[in-house]
Order: sequence, then structure tokens, then C-alpha cells
Amino acid sequence: MIDQYVRGLDEVDETQVAIVGGKGARLGALSRIDGIRVPAGFCVTTDAFRRALADVPSIDDQLDHLSRLNPDDREAIRDRSAEIRGTIEGVALPDDVAAAITRALGQHGEGAAYAVRSSATAEDLATASFAGQQDTYLNVSGATAILAHVRRCWASLFTERAVTYRQRNGIDHRAVHLAVVVQKMAFAQAAGVLFTADPSTSNRKVATVEASFGLGEALVSGLVNPDAYRVRDGLIIDRKITAKRLAIQALPTGGTTKQAVSPERQEQPALTDAQVLRLVEVGRRIEAHFGDPQDIEWCLVDGDVEIVQSRPITTLFPVPAAAGDGKNHVYLSVGHQQMMTDAMKPLGLSMWQLTAMAPMHEAGGRLFVDATRLLASPASRAGFLRMAETSDPLTKDALETVLARPDFVPTLPDGAPSGPSVGGAPATIENDPAIVAELIERSEASLAALRRDISTVTGPALFDFLLEAFEEHKRLLSDPLSMQAIMAGMQATWWLNEQLGDWLGEKNAADTLTLSAPGNITSEMGLALLDVADVIRGHPEVVAFLQDVDDDGFLDELPRLAGGTQARDAIRAYLDRYGMRCVGEIDITRPRWSERPTTLVPLILDNIRLVEPGAAGRRFAQGRQEAQQKREELLERLRALPDGERKADETARMIDRVRTFIGYREYPKYAIISRYFVYKQALLAEAERLVRAGVLRHNYHIAYLTFSELHDVVRTHQVDDHLVARRRDAFRWHQTLTTPRVLTSEGEAIAGAYRRDNVPTGALAGLGVSGGVVEGRARVLLDIAEAELEPGDILVTSYTDPSWSPLFVAVEGLVTEVGGLMTHGAVIAREYGLPAVVGVADATRLIRDGQRIRVHGTDGYVEILPPADEADGRAQL
Repeated sequence: MIDQYVRGLDEVDETQVAIVGGKGARLGALSRIDGIRVPAGFCVTTDAFRRALADVPSIDDQLDHLSRLNPDDREAIRDRSAEIRGTIEGVALPDDVAAAITRALGQHGEGAAYAVRSSATAEDLATASFAGQQDTYLNVSGATAILAHVRRCWASLFTERAVTYRQRNGIDHRAVHLAVVVQKMAFAQAAGVLFTADPSTSNRKVATVEASFGLGEALVSGLVNPDAYRVRDGLIIDRKITAKRLAIQALPTGGTTKQAVSPERQEQPALTDAQVLRLVEVGRRIEAHFGDPQDIEWCLVDGDVEIVQSRPITTLFPVPAAAGDGKNHVYLSVGHQQMMTDAMKPLGLSMWQLTAMAPMHEAGGRLFVDATRLLASPASRAGFLRMAETSDPLTKDALETVLARPDFVPTLPDGAPSGPSVGGAPATIENDPAIVAELIERSEASLAALRRDISTVTGPALFDFLLEAFEEHKRLLSDPLSMQAIMAGMQATWWLNEQLGDWLGEKNAADTLTLSAPGNITSEMGLALLDVADVIRGHPEVVAFLQDVDDDGFLDELPRLAGGTQARDAIRAYLDRYGMRCVGEIDITRPRWSERPTTLVPLILDNIRLVEPGAAGRRFAQGRQEAQQKREELLERLRALPDGERKADETARMIDRVRTFIGYREYPKYAIISRYFVYKQALLAEAERLVRAGVLRHNYHIAYLTFSELHDVVRTHQVDDHLVARRRDAFRWHQTLTTPRVLTSEGEAIAGAYRRDNVPTGALAGLGVSGGVVEGRARVLLDIAEAELEPGDILVTSYTDPSWSPLFVAVEGLVTEVGGLMTHGAVIAREYGLPAVVGVADATRLIRDGQRIRVHGTDGYVEILPPADEADGRAQL
């Protein structure tokens, strides 16, 4: 008969997390793997935990109070969690629970020494390890002491760190229960951790071992610098033996103590090479059983390895499933090209895959393209690298790092198929503004037809309709004339910068020549919001009302205020034109401005507060005038050179070309997102029908289904609620991951680096995309809705897609972590004349909000300046 309150480790496996917690379940699973030694023991189940707490009536009120606390209110959390711990530690164990634990001790040896270890139900999961959140007690002997330590483990569910972790991760305190693992004590000669994937590079082929003398707590608590090994394919490829001056050892009377390691042993290896390789072999067996890379705690007992814990490494970025064919692959982040590196939900991922021009592979809630064949062919490699450098120079460097490794990307023979040509010169196109007008007219006609035709289609037929619409979507994207127009503007920009640099020593001349270029839908969007601010600024009641708006229905309330009707009409007209946009707009599941108009309110208020009336027209006219003056100045200087008339004529043609076509660079993305909003509205209408039919609980649950899965739900009126829940958990995990620019099939994430010597010591290197130097307060923003700007602010953020452009009109400069010469933020920064540096790795972490910084938009770096009082002191010295 299975005991309700105690289970032997040999009776449990990874399916019983709810009964014995994550640690207990995985230890049980480990004990079943051939050749894996796990110290014997048993689990005190979560039923025992609930049974004990049932005798504490006050615990419900205490948990209610705890749940209402702000995660940032550390003092309140400290006080309340200490109160709950005291309550639990004071609980008298129910007789039946105490008897079950005592019986289990009798079977394993009541006089033996044990490790008493917490095992929570939300622990050692594939998406969150919760490592170190609850307590462990070592070398505990005797039934009385073990029963007391079981209560202490239960209480540790409410340590300050555990409570804060759960609240920050949105986990209900009542949903987590605690089991306790009681294991025979492993008296280790050496101990440490094994990662079956290299945590520093994420390479799944490289295992790392850390080892020290005595019990593993010396390493975990940071008392020693351990020996470190890296192992690949059965060979130690790197080792570092350190001086290990302390060890933690078990005391004969119970508990542990720190001991000094004798000087002659300190620099001896804690493991032999054979033991390191044996340990990695054991780790690979465990990894194969669980199916993902593992973080393993081990002990060396009597010359062999015992495993005391194994959990998933939750910080590794997943590898695309396509990498499972045994061949080498190099994957390129789509997010770094599209200026949206956040995790996407499944519907968003699948919709982008269905409408993209190239096959895309999902991993970690992001999309990647397999660049292997393009890199393998000499015919396409150079052009592909040029394209990568244009969108993000760090990506190019990361790709070159991979190419420098012998045989990772084999070179295809000349003439071998290598995929589409990249980076070649497009067919010629005339400098005719009518071309852009024709392309826009075609796109708008297609969008109007989509809106008209989709309005009559519902149910399963909608999905067939959408699949056809996606083909039209891709046809518009691949329109040769559209591609020629885009490339004409980009190549004219490159030509001007290169030739004027050679002929006149002029850096980034195109930055000024593209000011207020006509037809740029994204820059017009920012200026148009200034016009909205002008309508509102003359109505004080409306301004005051907007300062307290927190409900997206506020537009309907405006007409009751003086000037409110005009304000509402101005905002609605703006939304009619641009309301399909939002931050992260390539993910169809993100709320659009039309759906969440409160997003725009801080931007409107900032425009009213920081920008003078009539600024939109003046700024555009001023930019156009500066561009014209720059043109005249450059042509005059060129004519003074040898062969000057020819150079001036060529330059004049290229200036006309860039001003004709560079604005169109932004239009195709606008057209894509306009179509996406139509698709989304149709799918949401289907979701509402499913909710009314009782099939879905909430319409937003469709975000966690792929397009084809949603099609099946509409067709069958059946949905897997457990799948939706798992996808929501996975998305929360994906949000914690950092998107690698380049990812290999071995799992290695390669960031890339700038390799140049013109960056001052201490400055942050990036790519200068809009010339000039500006100094001001850094406004570090990760959410456009939190914009609260001051005059002279410099925007610092992770990425800027077109939805950030309305913010550009109120700042003096731009710094981003992602971007290239022709990405959206760079183009708009040049049109607005903002000094900008993009591709600054970790900018939002290294630059603190409120710091003074200096942006060198021409030379491509950012200086963090000392505070004003410190700078004054230096000047006096």
C-alpha cells in the first residue's frame, strides 16, 4: 500500500511533481536510470504539507495579505514572510504524518545521517528552475531532529527570496506546495556542478565541470573558486586548477563546518582527468533521459559519482528543431532584421512564417532564417555578408566568427545551388516620382480589396480565404518594381556617403541630404501626432483629462469636455491612418494603437509640453531647406575639383535619386502591418464567436495557438485548454531569454563585436547612422507608454520599430541596442536630423536612466559623462 505522506525515491518519477515536488520527482527519475547512483531516501509528500497547514486557521488570512503586497516593497515582504515562517515552524506535526516519517526512517536506518531538502511543486521545471529558493539542511540525525527540519523546510517556502521570486513571476503562493526529500547523507571527497551545455556560450556540444574539495555547499555559497573544466567529444579542451583554501565537511555530531585545506593540497585537482570524463559521461546519460541540457549537482563518494540533483538549464536559448538533422546550421535572427527582438506568441510566429518570403524556424519564441547555404556558396556569401552589415554590423561579425572556424560551414563547389542571390545590383530604374505613386496606389487598392472581400467570410472558409490572401501579401512584398525602388534609395545613400567621403572628405553626407525626404510614411506619422497635439493644446480641460486617462474608452468621454469633440476627432483621424501600428508590430497578437489608444496619450502630452505649436510644418520645411542648402554647397565644392562638372552632375543625379526613393523605404512595412490588422480583426471576430459558443474561455487564448491549430478549433469546435496553458507558461519563459543575433545548430549564441580603434576608452561602441554630436539626459525606455520626457532628453532603448517614431520629435538623440544603417530608426533619425548610434550592445543595461551621455552620431559611439558636480570639480582641478 502506498503511503499518503511518504514515498520512497524508487516509487516516484518526473510525472509526480504535484506529489513530491520538482526535486523529489527528478531524483526519483534519476534513480531509475541505469548506471546513475543516487543516495537512497524518501519524500515527505505535499499531502503532508497540506495536512499540517490545515491545522493553522490563520494561514489563509496571512497568505491573502502577502499576495496583495507590491513585489518591490521589500520591507513589507520581509515582515510578512517572517511571520508566516514562524507560524509554520511552530506547527505541531500531525501524529499520522510524524508516524509515516518515523517508519520511513526506520526502513533506511534511523541512526543514519541525512540531508533534508525542500522540494517545491514549482521547481526544477523546464521553463524555470527556482534554484535556491527553498532551504536544505545537511547531516541531520535522529527522528526528532529530522521532524524539526521537515518543518523548517516547509517554512522556507516563505523566505523573502522565494516570496519575491514568485510575485515577480506571477505565481500564486497558494498554487505552490512543498514536499521534503530526506536522503542518506553523501560524505563527499569532492563535489560540484556539471553543466551539459556550456553556460557561457550555450554550446550544447561542450560540457563544463566545476569541482572543489568536500561538500558542494562551499562552491554553491561562493566560498571557493572551483577547478573548472570544459569537455567536448570525450576530450578535455580546457582546464583551470585553482587554489582551494576552504572546504565544507560534515561534523560527527551533526551539521557541517568550514575547514581549511592544507597548503600542499590547495592547488591539487579535486578530480582526476578520468573522473572528469566519467562525470561528463554520466551527465550525457542524464541529459539523454530528460531530453534537454542539465545543471547537475554531484558528489564524489568512494571514488565514484553520486548525483544529488539535476535540473534543466533554463537560461539557454533553444535551438531550432530543424537543427536535429545532424548537420551544421547557422541561424540568423529575424528579430534583429525587423527591429523586434521580443518573444512572440504562437499565432504571431505562425502568421509571420506564412507571410514571409523565406522559410523561418521558431526557437525560444523568435524566428530565425537558416543562412547556411548562402554562407557556403562563394557566389552568395559576400553579398549576404554585405546585407547583414547593412541591417546590423554585429550580425556580420558574428557570421564571420562562424566562417572562421574550419569546416563548420563547408564551402559548396562553384555552380552549386545556393538559394537566391543576395546583394547584387537590381535592374535600373528611372528617377521618376510617379513610380512610387504607382506602387502606393497598387498597395492601397489591394488593401481595399482585402477589406471588402474578407468582410463576408467566416468560419473555416475564412482560413482558406486568408491562405489565398497571404499569397497576395507575398506577391506585393516581392514585386520587382518595389524592390528596385527600395534598393534605388539605399544604394544612392551608400553612393553619396562613399563618393563624397572620397572626393570631399565629407562624412555621412547623406544624413543631411535626406532631411525631410518626401513620402516617408513613418516620419509623417511622427509629425502628424504633433498636429494632434496642436488641436488639443488649446483646450485646458482636455489636457487635464488626458493626464489621468487609464481606460481605452476615453475617446467616448471626450465630447463632454470643452474642445473634446475636436480632440476626439483629431485622435480618431490619426488612428484611422496609423492605428494599425504598435510596438512589436510584426507580432499580430500585440495590441494595436486602435485597440489601446491610451498608448498615445503620453506622447501627445509630451508634445504639448515640449514642442511649440506649428512645429510639424516648420520642422519639415526646415529639413527640406537644410537638405537643399547642403546640396548646393556640395555641388559648388565638387565643381571646384578636377573633373568637377562630371562629379557634380553625378552627385546631383544621386541626390535626386535618394530624395525620390528613400521615403518609399518605409512604405512596404506600413502596407504589411495594414494588412496584418485586417487579418487580426477577422481572427478576433472568429475568437468572439468561439467564446460565445463556449469553445474558448477568452478571445485572447487564440494568441497561444498557431494559425493551423486555430483553423482546427474553428472547424471542430474543440480546443485543448492544457495546450493553451502550456503555451502561456512557455511564453513567460521565452520573455526572459535574450535573442542571439546568430545561433548555431550546436546551440552557441554568437553576439559579434566591433573591431575598430576609434572608440575612446570607456565609451560604448555602436554604429553611427545619423551624424552630429549631442549631449543630454539619457531617457532609458523599454515601453513607449512610459515616455515622460524632459527638454534635451536622449532616447535609449533596445530597438525602435516604426511605432517609436512619434517619440523622435521630442528627443535630441537616439541610442539603440539593435539596428543598422537602413533600419527604420536610422532612416527616421536622419530625416529628423537626430544624432543616432545604433547596435550598442547592452545599452539599456550599461546606461542608467537619468545619466548624462554624449552621442557621437558620425563616429558611432556613446560616452557616459560624469555628473555635473563631479565634472565641475575636475574642471577646477
